[in-house]
Amino acid sequence: MDIVTPEQRSKNMAAIRSKDTKPEVYFRKLLFAKGYRYSLNSKKVPGHPDIYLRKYNTAVFIHGCFWHRHEGCEFTYMPKSRIEFWQNKFEANRKRDFVVRNELREKGIKCLVVWECSVKKMQKDEEFQIRLLDKVVAFLTSEDSFMEL
Repeated sequence: MDIVTPEQRSKNMAAIRSKDTKPEVYFRKLLFAKGYRYSLNSKKVPGHPDIYLRKYNTAVFIHGCFWHRHEGCEFTYMPKSRIEFWQNKFEANRKRDFVVRNELREKGIKCLVVWECSVKKMQKDEEFQIRLLDKVVAFLTSEDSFMEL
């Protein structure tokens, strides 16, 4: 049983953003401060990545742990009501992520997935932030085609 009314639940869900989320904006600002320039939600790139670094031919997705099912993460929980609906929703999200990664690979576009929990940890821990940004920089200039942080 849901603890809020259907109207309140609808209002809560409508407030969830698909673009310009707090983790996304934070990560973009870090990249910009390091001198990286990018486009946002490029419709020319499969999956319309949150960030596209044309110079490095790299699509960056800032994935919400809840919506994209980050395994082992504290933010990946199953709602208590409408379980079948949520299972179908999450499975469709995961399938779409897989298809998009394959499309990017076929087009020779590198893919970087940054999880919401990593961004939250970056906000709290400056040493972690530096290490993670170093990994991003190394990935951009590497031959690797996919990385998850």
